[in-house]
Amino acid sequence: MKSLYNIINDIKKNPYQVFFLGFAAVILTGAILLTLPISSNDGKSVGFINALFTAASATCVTGLAVVNTAEHWTVFGKFVIIVLIQIGGLGVMTMTAMISFFFGKRISLKTRVLIMEERSVDELQGVVRLTRNILLFTFLVEAAGAVFLSFVFIRDYGVVKGIAYAMFHSISAFCNAGFDLIGNSMINYVENPIVTFTLSFLIIIGGLGFYVVWDIYASKNLHMLTLHSKLVIIITAILLLAGTVVIFALEYKNPGTMGNLSLWGKIQASFFQSMTPRTAGFNSVPVENYRMSTAAFTILLMFIGGSPASTAGGIKTTTAGVLLVSIYNMVRGKRDFEVMERRILPDVTLKAAAILMISMMLVMFVSITLSITEEKLGYDFLDIFFETVSAFATVGLTRGITPFLSGAGKVVLTFVMFIGRVGPMTVAYAFLRQNKNIGNYTYPEGRVIIG
Repeated sequence: MKSLYNIINDIKKNPYQVFFLGFAAVILTGAILLTLPISSNDGKSVGFINALFTAASATCVTGLAVVNTAEHWTVFGKFVIIVLIQIGGLGVMTMTAMISFFFGKRISLKTRVLIMEERSVDELQGVVRLTRNILLFTFLVEAAGAVFLSFVFIRDYGVVKGIAYAMFHSISAFCNAGFDLIGNSMINYVENPIVTFTLSFLIIIGGLGFYVVWDIYASKNLHMLTLHSKLVIIITAILLLAGTVVIFALEYKNPGTMGNLSLWGKIQASFFQSMTPRTAGFNSVPVENYRMSTAAFTILLMFIGGSPASTAGGIKTTTAGVLLVSIYNMVRGKRDFEVMERRILPDVTLKAAAILMISMMLVMFVSITLSITEEKLGYDFLDIFFETVSAFATVGLTRGITPFLSGAGKVVLTFVMFIGRVGPMTVAYAFLRQNKNIGNYTYPEGRVIIG
């Protein structure tokens, strides 16, 4: 039997377990703080399950809430939430490096390796400089967003509260969290271009990822971008445009959403509602009033989500892109999967297929589980499926059922949010033992009929 010392050493050798347990530790710490009576306006503890759900939703930058964030939490509670959002958006190891920078300490080799794995970097060299750039870029963008939002929020809430609201929503948007302090998300600002387009800019930049933004800045020429950046930009643009057009067409006459808005207001709302499933979680119209077709289409947008190495969730744009390219090449009878004069390695396609299958199975399993545990609520399966995908993709959009979930339902969704933020493949790599007795041999082929 292994000693505790040996177990800890084994964990340190596996960066995926470090990420898993690091996020879990942050969530647990946040839950304990939010359980304290000082966090709630009524002076009573919200309960551990509700605090755990909120902490997980914030750290996993989801935005689902079991209580009204604006009304229930004190200034201390809101501060805990925004800190959890910032940690979740940047990553545990990146925040650890930031603390080391602050105290002037040297970043250890082990920490550099973990940051390299966390940021999906192939080389150890330059990791510290990269981390500094990510932190600087993040805080500059969030500060710029807060400045623009303050023009509106200071007018509506006064100087001190307006600045605080601007900072909170800027961080929440850039980290793709979707928590708000207004009480009904951005419904009050559905036709305010400063708020909607500032939040949209923050969400899109956060969802693209630092590497794509840096690649655009460094290349100076779109033709010189890496294949990764090109795929991210093209797929993001297609999803935003298609989402805007589809939502505009489906909800144009819906009085429960945007039917009573001006034409410009409908265009703004359509774009905003197309962008937030990428996985921000803000909404400028009541999502619970969506037509069934719009809700189903939004589920697809949420499931795809944002891009790798960003603050967004979902299976990621590049996963969807690689699978579509691979299917297209396979149908055409090509042995190599090619796109933009580049060949995609078979391992990348297999990993994309694995992510898709694991994600679909997890979402379906959890949806069926919730339909059993929440049967008394009487919600349609579409509503439950919507909530599940929103949690898995760390979106935060809701059809209004989250506050009414049972304790078991909240625990299940907490687990889904955690897996969605850490990543299903990271969890698999962390806990599935690898065979150390692999020899230099292969088994004979076995033929399987497909299709």
